[in-house]
Amino acid sequence: MSQTATKTAKRLGIKERYAMMTRGLGWETSYQAMDDVFPYDKFEGIKIHDWDKWEDPFRLTMDAYWKFQGEKEKKLYAIIDAFQQNQGQFNVGDPRYLNTLKLFLTGVSPLEYAAHRGYAMAGRAFRGVGARVASQMQSIDELRHAQTQFHTISHFNKYFNGLHDPQYMHDRVWYLSVPKSYFEDAMTAGPFEFITAISFSFEYVLTNLLFMPFMSGAAFNGDMATVTFGFSAQSDESRHMTLGLEVVKFMLEQDPDNVPIIQRWIDKWFWRGHRLLTLVAMMMDYMLPKRVMSWAEAWEMYFEKNGGALFEDLGRYGIRMPKYHEVATAEKQHLSHIAWATFNNYGHAADFNTWVPQPDELDWLSQKYPESFDRIYRPRFEWMAEQEAQSGAMWRNNTLPMLCQTCQVPCIFTEMDDPTRISLRETSYHGMKYHFCSDGCKDIFEQEPEKYVQSWLPVHQIYQGNCFPEGTDPTVPGFNPLAKVLEYYHLAPGADSGDFNTSPDRANWERWTGQPLTPSAAKAA
Repeated sequence: MSQTATKTAKRLGIKERYAMMTRGLGWETSYQAMDDVFPYDKFEGIKIHDWDKWEDPFRLTMDAYWKFQGEKEKKLYAIIDAFQQNQGQFNVGDPRYLNTLKLFLTGVSPLEYAAHRGYAMAGRAFRGVGARVASQMQSIDELRHAQTQFHTISHFNKYFNGLHDPQYMHDRVWYLSVPKSYFEDAMTAGPFEFITAISFSFEYVLTNLLFMPFMSGAAFNGDMATVTFGFSAQSDESRHMTLGLEVVKFMLEQDPDNVPIIQRWIDKWFWRGHRLLTLVAMMMDYMLPKRVMSWAEAWEMYFEKNGGALFEDLGRYGIRMPKYHEVATAEKQHLSHIAWATFNNYGHAADFNTWVPQPDELDWLSQKYPESFDRIYRPRFEWMAEQEAQSGAMWRNNTLPMLCQTCQVPCIFTEMDDPTRISLRETSYHGMKYHFCSDGCKDIFEQEPEKYVQSWLPVHQIYQGNCFPEGTDPTVPGFNPLAKVLEYYHLAPGADSGDFNTSPDRANWERWTGQPLTPSAAKAA
């Protein structure tokens, strides 16, 4: 045997293996033009001169990816099994917290699945092999996140209402049209806008304002199962955030003509993300019995400080802070209070229970929001408490609110220079009038009116009779449209929705634990 034949092949380094498993898998087409095979990565106007400049800072290959994720799966499901066997739902100190899980499961977990689909589509659209592999890995990540979240929270479905049909509700319930429309807006854009919307604006700029409150809130309130799937996803989220920053820098470095396009996308998706986070602001300040921090404190930490440093760094490329960032910062004093007051009005048609804040909770809010709460919002909640004390049930609004054509949030926000006035904007397009909650949403509409005139607005659909179960006859005597809408939503009135104080979840909790849940007991918990 020759000496050459007995030599051991040199082991490839991480960089070389990564190059072989990404760049080495691509090829130039022969019998079809590349522009015909990849028609979507040029029509947005983004110019890419050298796809090989795409850098994946993790240089993760698929064989290593499966190994790491498999190890995480084993640990995750072992902890979930132990949680279930030990009746972990009773470690939650206050059953009001479970409504946070209902909001997360119906509003956030389906977005993970939407992201899985979106990244698969984006990966197919990119002609650069590195971008395709990165999109493929994130697509698989997002599918895994959806699965682990549904699996973890499914345990609570055995004991509590409102967790039984999250994917169905996500596609139909009025307030869930807000997160749903965000991702559908991104998925119906081009691949570069999609990845700017999700990887950069959502994952990098705003994800800490979504992810950290939910996971920290779970830990503070004794829900270690939710904390576990949060930790399991954390390393993935770190990769996603890094990818978001790298893809924006990649586009900016490829051609100066890309800068104004990317700036427009950053402006759009920052504002859309800010409106989406209204639900998170409400959750942080009102739905967690044990609170981590206020929404205002989270905004200051994760956007004003961290986001400010990010955009200062991007300034060398010609990128400035997102348009209307100063309005979003001013709204930190108001966002959560406006949202919870709205759900106190319309909680009979939501997929979670609502309640009027207790006096000690109002005091906490006064401390966290000294500029606005006592002057504007405390009187509102005290009035609601009086109505509940007099009638034995929360006051409800049986009308339907006007929705913003762009973000699909009800037009509930106020002018920052006069919080007694509702912020309303309008414009006309092809003879039709459209309404908006803000200048930011109006700007987005006017840039792409043909897209947003097609918005599926829940209130409009309800009034048109499109949100009743099949076969409904609205002409029968005594017809109750609200009851039929809730049936269409698969919501059980008073159980999945309505007042927490009179809910089966509260009654069952007291029966299971043997402890009446008085306001003082809730405070101690």
